[in-house]
Amino acid sequence: MKKAALIAGLAAATVFGAKGFASDLFDRIEAGRYQAVLADCSACHTRPGGKPFAGGLPLQTPFGALVPPNITPDPETGIGSWSYADFRNALKTGIGKGGKRLYPAMPYPAYATMKDTDIADLWAYFQKVEPVTNHVVSNQLPFPFSIRASMIGWNWLNFSPKEFQPDPAKSAAWNRGAYLVNGAGHCGTCHTPKSLTGADKSGEFLRGGSLQSWYAPNLTGDPHKGLGSWSTDDIVSYLKTGANRFDIASGPMAEAITQSTSKWDDADLQAVAAYLKDIKSDGTPAPQPLAATDPAMAAGKAIYLDRCSACHNSTGAGQASLFATLAKAPVINSTDPTSLIRVVLQGSQAVATTARPTTPAMPSFGWNLGDADVANVLTYVRNSWGNAAPPVTPGQVKDLRAALKR
Repeated sequence: MKKAALIAGLAAATVFGAKGFASDLFDRIEAGRYQAVLADCSACHTRPGGKPFAGGLPLQTPFGALVPPNITPDPETGIGSWSYADFRNALKTGIGKGGKRLYPAMPYPAYATMKDTDIADLWAYFQKVEPVTNHVVSNQLPFPFSIRASMIGWNWLNFSPKEFQPDPAKSAAWNRGAYLVNGAGHCGTCHTPKSLTGADKSGEFLRGGSLQSWYAPNLTGDPHKGLGSWSTDDIVSYLKTGANRFDIASGPMAEAITQSTSKWDDADLQAVAAYLKDIKSDGTPAPQPLAATDPAMAAGKAIYLDRCSACHNSTGAGQASLFATLAKAPVINSTDPTSLIRVVLQGSQAVATTARPTTPAMPSFGWNLGDADVANVLTYVRNSWGNAAPPVTPGQVKDLRAALKR
């Protein structure tokens, strides 16, 4: 009887908006749900076709496989037996329940900058997620990387936890964007090059990084291979819809847009754009393009006109929101051609969002183009119509083709 009365009282307080525990809790849960969207928790912790946040989706790292754990409130296989202190410590220090050290594939170096109020809201939300019994063996790294104690040394070298502090010289929008990019959004986890130990390279924030046989491109103001030529509206459109006048998202970024950024508030998207537009490039001048008479360019042009121009146009102009623009496109000019090689070999499915539900696709050419053919056509694309980038070699194509087969 007392339990029923309590439930009824909480329900009434929520429905009628009465001040007190239930109303506050509802607001915190909803705020926490949005934090989970900002942090894109489902990308790692929800297996395709599986229950939300039940874990089990392998993540390939340069050191071996890690499997994101079950973070539902199941007491046996999830975080149901955790306290708030356990949860906060995991996000802010990389140390979970019982002193278990986490690997930075769970981006606690970024989450450490989050405000305690946001982490508390996230905790409130995860307490209300459906509990799922799903035992996950997270650490599948080979020896010696499987020794979690090694993270003591890694943290000592690479991790200095510090909550985000606003810059009083910048606007409120800029500070909000900085908070999201560096914290919950953890953009640097993918877009910053890594050292041999897997830590972010000092002084190279958001200059592009390799992961899982993809290349996350440069997000600085570099006018050639970064976002220097993108307006704030271009950035917002890309994050909200998956497409803009320069590019159409695919691969891991398509997943991030589908599950995360397309669901962000417009004000937060504008804030991120304002912050990214203020990140300076490293000042490296654009290289000179290969001469049109280069043998690779001549061979690549013939392949392009035969296989690619129907969609991307003979001038590389593409078709807005359907086929990516290749002319003067930052991703085309990236120093690392990994993503371009992969898309040619395997094809690509564009992102689907509420704003742009159509998902144009690019077919695979790996079955009928040899390594030299792929290298030549990409070399041609990367050095035509205002583009300039290092040539792609047959060896690069061969190596990635073998890696994708594995």
